Amino acid sequence: MRKLIVCGALAAFALGTQVASAAEFYVVRDATTKKCTVVDTKPTTTTTTVVGDGVYKTKTEAESAVKTTKVCTEQ
Repeated sequence: MRKLIVCGALAAFALGTQVASAAEFYVVRDATTKKCTVVDTKPTTTTTTVVGDGVYKTKTEAESAVKTTKVCTEQ
């Protein structure tokens, strides 16, 4: 019984760690202001558009993409 509880706890920890590390970041462009920002949820409104390569694994990758994505650097 104790072995089963320990295995269950380890499995729950592993799944929790996997979910926590599966963060997604998006570079979105506001249609009105024409400015790009980094968000951690995929936009569902029509006022913003996902630009760049879509999903980024880290916020740093997404912020770097803002600096190199053509529609984000044009004014």
